[in-house]
Amino acid sequence: MSTVIRVQNLSKRYHIGAQQKTYKTFQETLLNVLKSPAKNFRRLQNMARRAEDSDDIIWALKDVSFEVKRGEVIGIIGKNGSGKSTLLKILSRITEPTEGSVELRGRVSSLLEVGTGFHRELTGRENIYLNGTILGMRKWEIDKKFDEIVAFSEIEKFIDTPVKHYSSGMYVRLAFAVAAYMESEILLVDEVLAVGDAAFQKKCLGKMGDIAKEGRTVLFVSHNMPTILRLCERVIFLKKGSICADGIGQQVVNNYIVNGDIATGADVKWNFNEAPGNEIAKIKSVLIRNSRKEISGDHYLSNPIILEMEFWCVGSGIRLNPSFHVYNNQSACVFATSNLEDPNWGVRQYERGLYRTQCVIPGRLLNEGQYRISAFIVKDTSIILAQKEEIVSFHAHDDGVGRGDYAGGWIGIIRPILQWEVEPVKGEI
Repeated sequence: MSTVIRVQNLSKRYHIGAQQKTYKTFQETLLNVLKSPAKNFRRLQNMARRAEDSDDIIWALKDVSFEVKRGEVIGIIGKNGSGKSTLLKILSRITEPTEGSVELRGRVSSLLEVGTGFHRELTGRENIYLNGTILGMRKWEIDKKFDEIVAFSEIEKFIDTPVKHYSSGMYVRLAFAVAAYMESEILLVDEVLAVGDAAFQKKCLGKMGDIAKEGRTVLFVSHNMPTILRLCERVIFLKKGSICADGIGQQVVNNYIVNGDIATGADVKWNFNEAPGNEIAKIKSVLIRNSRKEISGDHYLSNPIILEMEFWCVGSGIRLNPSFHVYNNQSACVFATSNLEDPNWGVRQYERGLYRTQCVIPGRLLNEGQYRISAFIVKDTSIILAQKEEIVSFHAHDDGVGRGDYAGGWIGIIRPILQWEVEPVKGEI
């Protein structure tokens, strides 16, 4: 198979925290340069030098190289901020690299974020023709695809409505249909399908599978691991702007779950003098462990997750109850738990010393997503002695258990696998 994408030593640098610039007219700028050319030349040199030496630089991508063959469907995974979206924007020619090169052979369609490539004042119909024209297609070619695009997007009723009046779901429906049905050899898809409903997500995933069978190339960014594994034989794992792994899907996904972000955000510690608390009790550390007892911020849904706290009891003969509150990404409290249920320690009085406590979130309870943990030490079940709000976090990753062929999002704050029974009822029908 021929190579359609070649990325060599690709890097992208951003300057952050820069002060807002004040802009002058062209006439003012020209007069300043003519009045004092040497002074302005030195000023520009100093600005460039400060930019190079500045600590306010972030490398979104650093020395990334890979090749993609025609017809490959490649998943790109990694934490938020790992460089996934930046990579697709460079491949889509939305932004330019700081260093390195990209070679693309063929037309490129991209679906990077809701509404990308649409003109808000134009109708859905007009935007279809605009996107096709940008891809270099002739009107008769777009005419041939038009009915399929509208049918797939399921927005025929609103096709002559300006897209500024579309909901985010309608945007995604039309944008995906345009990207999928236009005559492009390369399709770039970022994590936008989460906006659509479950039935439409399933239809989109099926269409991407069809695209691959047609010999077209797909790069697919997603946090949904079962979907990645279903579509992609090859996966690229980005970490802090660099390729951490590139290879067989299941192997790379397992690498990501184990090494995606170990300890980052999953543990915090204090010395005694700076520890949260008071003269009665203080929190020494809060951390999250996986089933192998390793500190980790990434976990499969089916595996247990261990919340751990170390704390000092400074006083003596005091009844203490360590407690955790678990919040999801919408800041909803999923549940709160404390050691009140522990028959040995729930009502016990603590003596002066250092203690470690753990509780286990069972597998198959949480839904996929990011969770934040608040930690407390409570006296006599109601008096808060020490607290740290949302101090550590972890990500629960879908491992496909209980899904069957369903590929869409799973609604609900939790996602327990409950026992079901079915039996025929005689005498009916």
